[in-house]
Amino acid sequence: MMEPNYITESKRMCTACGMDPNVVSRPKNFLNEVELDKKRKSHSEILSVVSFFSNKLLNSLKGTPILVVVSDANGYLLDIDGDATIKSTIDQFGICLGGLFTQEDTGTNVVSLSLQQKHPISLIGEQHYHSFLQDIACYGTAFHNTDDNTLLGSVSIMMPISFQNPLFLTMLTQAVDSIERELLLRKQNKKLNIMNQIMLSRTRNGIVVTDEFGITTAFNDFAQKISSNDRESVVGRNICESPLTGDYFKEVLEHEKIFENEEIKFKDDAGNLVVCLFDAQPIYEEDKMIGAFGQFRDISDRYLLQEKYNYLAYHDDLTNLPNRRYINKEIETIIKELNAGHHKTMALLYIDLDRFKVINDNFGHSYGDELIIKVSKRLAGCLGVKDTLARMGGDEFIFLLTDFVSPDYVTKKAEEVLNLFHEPFHVGQKELHTTASIGVAIYPDYPISMEKLMVYADNAMYQAKSQGKNRYVVHTSELLEDMMDEYSLEIDLRRALDNNEFVLHYQPQIHNQTGKLVGFEALIRWQHPRLGLLPPGKFIKLAEENGLITQIGEWVINEACTQNKKWQDAGMAPIKISVNLSTQQFLTRNLITFVEEVLERTALDPHYFVVEITEYMAMEYDYSILVLKQLKSLGIGISIDDFGTGYSSLNYLKNFPIDYIKIDKSFVSELMNDPNDAIIVNAIISLAHNLHKEVIAEGVETKEQLDFLTAHQCDITQGYFFSKPLTAKAIEEIYLV
Repeated sequence: MMEPNYITESKRMCTACGMDPNVVSRPKNFLNEVELDKKRKSHSEILSVVSFFSNKLLNSLKGTPILVVVSDANGYLLDIDGDATIKSTIDQFGICLGGLFTQEDTGTNVVSLSLQQKHPISLIGEQHYHSFLQDIACYGTAFHNTDDNTLLGSVSIMMPISFQNPLFLTMLTQAVDSIERELLLRKQNKKLNIMNQIMLSRTRNGIVVTDEFGITTAFNDFAQKISSNDRESVVGRNICESPLTGDYFKEVLEHEKIFENEEIKFKDDAGNLVVCLFDAQPIYEEDKMIGAFGQFRDISDRYLLQEKYNYLAYHDDLTNLPNRRYINKEIETIIKELNAGHHKTMALLYIDLDRFKVINDNFGHSYGDELIIKVSKRLAGCLGVKDTLARMGGDEFIFLLTDFVSPDYVTKKAEEVLNLFHEPFHVGQKELHTTASIGVAIYPDYPISMEKLMVYADNAMYQAKSQGKNRYVVHTSELLEDMMDEYSLEIDLRRALDNNEFVLHYQPQIHNQTGKLVGFEALIRWQHPRLGLLPPGKFIKLAEENGLITQIGEWVINEACTQNKKWQDAGMAPIKISVNLSTQQFLTRNLITFVEEVLERTALDPHYFVVEITEYMAMEYDYSILVLKQLKSLGIGISIDDFGTGYSSLNYLKNFPIDYIKIDKSFVSELMNDPNDAIIVNAIISLAHNLHKEVIAEGVETKEQLDFLTAHQCDITQGYFFSKPLTAKAIEEIYLV
């Protein structure tokens, strides 16, 4: 692969400067401790945002020895995080906090190149000028203020060269996109927050605004009402002289300090106690401070409640609803009363919004927050006299129901909550639809802990999710047994590979024009020692969750290739055998070498082996096309499975080395009932043939379906019309003659 021009030019510069590639070239300029501390403080918000997303990146790559390095726009290193071994190793090369990285001083390096280029870069192995860096793979990119394209700095990741993977550059690019969006959002929110607080004259908060010298320039109606001071006696005076807020404003004006939720108490003219939450912060125009802004929120009416429950600790900031801590305390109090012999009833409705993450990801967190607020208000509208609504965090809410006469009240309340979501929510200019999954747990007639009651409600909610969402499920002892069965199954799954409990069944694939057998799809089954033969739907999700899916997938590839070669050696006419790749398996670095090793060891001609991927796997275009081309170079076939149900793209159909397109059985099953499905199937066949790819239809169960597919030139079919998936022995009895 040709070396990028900017790397070649950088190396040429190193040579021209007389650098020795075998001599360590360290930074010549370092910030001292005070300077570094000052610079980090000036970049604190940027570093905070970068740290949040880099930590997510590190967590997603846990187990991979990588280092994340952050610089400012000039190339000073401000943060280094990640693998301790790499950190100590690179420290000897001068790659440490406070060092200034320039090409003139340190040669070809990822920090300088990232800041220079307008695109993400990789610097791997011998692309480094200095030999001591040639065992390292580096990926880097700059990040900017996206509203004015100001360069802010760079983020780079480093790792031993053996761990290089072009996917890391994609992941880093996505992380930097998130960093830039978050920084822009914060910048816009600050501007909007200040303007909204100043311009909303009808706010129910007391507003005070001063100039840069502390002279009060604005004092709204609510400020007059709260403080019992009239505007004329305050405007024009120096706010720092105020016995109530003077010290706060002095800190704001002299040291640009920000205050939030400071509790202030004073007596009004009538001698009544007034309790306010007070905020104060500087006001800027461009980079110059032009004054100060303060606001009072009168919380006098709820002060007794605040003292009792410590309002700020027991309520949710976004919705002002009670939070998890509050509801836990309430439940524990009721359980104590029940244990003391009081006659009470209690139940929980654990509510989780369906598809909230999709809304958040597609419309942004501001829309997500506004939706949460609107949902909380709608939920509060159906509260009974003895009910409490709390936000547990994220998109989860809980109803605490007490002192009801009959359990019917609980289930009717769950139905009432579900009905609240029939109408859409209007957020901004958009109409958002969501539903809810509800777990119901009624406190039993024997003592249990608060934690156990919560677990019951939570488990029931997840059961509602698994049953299709938009419903409620009541916790029962049978449900608990089902959950325990699933946990037990997960333990058994970990032993299944060692105990050789998996088997493959094979479903024939028939050529429509000739009627001949042309292939098999290998489908895994689990011969459980206690539960019998289990289909993949019973254990594949568990395997994905506990990380066993890649090992299971490798077993399938090995078993399918071994079996196909055995059949050929026994005299069966050679046919293709296809296996499904999981997403995790597709992303592993050793996929190509593993497939190549299996084909070589089993001596199976690659022409008779096909791998099936889903449309979802193809979404990472650059990574996917690289892997698929490498697989194709082995001589095997490639099929897109379940076509039409995922993220279809004509671009990857055109450019990816795909041999087969499999029409999903959901379209085939409705061919004779739904004209739209017939149109879609015909379109897929035409599109595939125009792109010189063969079409396989799965799930064919009737002659009418087969006749339709044959008439529309579908190449190959599989399904129960021909045969269910068969054991290897059954295959041999039918086809090995």
